[in-house]
Amino acid sequence: MSFNGSALPENLLPDDASPEWMSKADNAWQLTAATLVGLQSVPGLVILYGSIVKKKWAVNSAFMALYAFAAVLVCWVGWGYQMSFGKKMIHFWGRPDVSLDENFLLSRTFTGYLPNATMVYFQFVFAAITLILIAGALLGRMNFHAWMLFVPLWMTFSYTIGAYSIWCPEGWLAKLGIIDYSGGFVIHLSSGVAGFTAAYWVGPRATKDRERFPPNNILLMLAGAGLLWMGWTGFNGGDPYNAGIDASLAVLNTHVCTATSLLTWLILDILFFGKPSVIGATQGMITGLVCITPAAGVVQGWAAILMGMMSGSIPWYTMMVLHKKIPMLKRVDDTMAVFHTHAVAGSLGGILAGFFANPKLNRIFYLVDDWEHYIGLAYGFQSNRASAGFRQMGVQLLGISFVIALNTLTTSVICVLIRIVVPLRLTDEELQTGDDAIHGEEAYALWGDGEKYESRINSAYGAEDFPPVVSKGELEMA
Repeated sequence: MSFNGSALPENLLPDDASPEWMSKADNAWQLTAATLVGLQSVPGLVILYGSIVKKKWAVNSAFMALYAFAAVLVCWVGWGYQMSFGKKMIHFWGRPDVSLDENFLLSRTFTGYLPNATMVYFQFVFAAITLILIAGALLGRMNFHAWMLFVPLWMTFSYTIGAYSIWCPEGWLAKLGIIDYSGGFVIHLSSGVAGFTAAYWVGPRATKDRERFPPNNILLMLAGAGLLWMGWTGFNGGDPYNAGIDASLAVLNTHVCTATSLLTWLILDILFFGKPSVIGATQGMITGLVCITPAAGVVQGWAAILMGMMSGSIPWYTMMVLHKKIPMLKRVDDTMAVFHTHAVAGSLGGILAGFFANPKLNRIFYLVDDWEHYIGLAYGFQSNRASAGFRQMGVQLLGISFVIALNTLTTSVICVLIRIVVPLRLTDEELQTGDDAIHGEEAYALWGDGEKYESRINSAYGAEDFPPVVSKGELEMA
């Protein structure tokens, strides 16, 4: 392709900083979408985790998220990206290699009109949020040193396998034609299963915390949830890797499904418990976001509504009813109910993607010659191609089985290995104290009835350096 001065405005002419193969518009949108996803984690989930837990766990919970975000990035550019999207090592895993070389970062990526640097950044924020979602199942008792080891190990030996198998064009499930538009399998089902498995190995919170674990600030929790919801515009809108019509559809479907799911969950709470729960509505929001993720740009708007109704009711039922009846679910202490909001909702979304996927929308998204094998079961019946629809459902179920088996196995092995080095769970004394025992810091400066709280570890002053507290009566007499 060649250009001349009369064909394009001067600002669109290719040069060293903008090669012919790169689309400035697509690159700008991709960087924006990636940053929106990054904001879901930092500060979104940092705020949500820090505010939805008991006051004594606010710092620890928020810091687990912040640490994971930083640790994943270093591992991602060091070896993770190439293991997820690079040259094939085996059918489900890429070859480890760095992603820091100028020649690699400034060359064209494997799909779209983007440089590798943009794709590395975009895929990093997805890897990071997956680890942060796992943390949600472990809040309030995991040894922070164990978490520091868990993050790089799980990213290396679990996330990269799932991402390569499902998202990399050379992955075995990608070649079978699995539909995972933006991470229902790779991110949400993986984090739900891994979080639940890790929670089993780490053990429960202190009995008192498990019995009563009120949020320390519901308004801040809503702020974090709002960042999570709006950030999903980039989460699903960025996965076509271009600023095209499919991105627009994905964004609208995402918000339609989420709103429907929130309202469905809210109505069920009112009908069965008599009160509109803010925390419940937040859970319904999350399940809607998760459910639409594997299908966002390949289903029609009416399907997004139906998916929202199911994502607001089926995870509600598993959380509120089945959780109390199934011994394994009762035994494992999943702090943020990640199993229900991500594993159940992610599996549901993957199955519904296989049912509602529109062949025309699949053609727009995948842009491959054999796009016709991406056909939802509903459209298979409609077009007298039921066998193709059943095949797609089979591939979706195979993907779910693979992700469950992978994450159960790798997470268990990682936890067993870590506990040889450091304890997975905090000591009983640390569980009673919380943040101050672990970090030497507290979330709130005011303590009790306005008395200034003094950390016993990280204080700049000794207790004797503080002036005595003067009561109001003594002040008036003086």
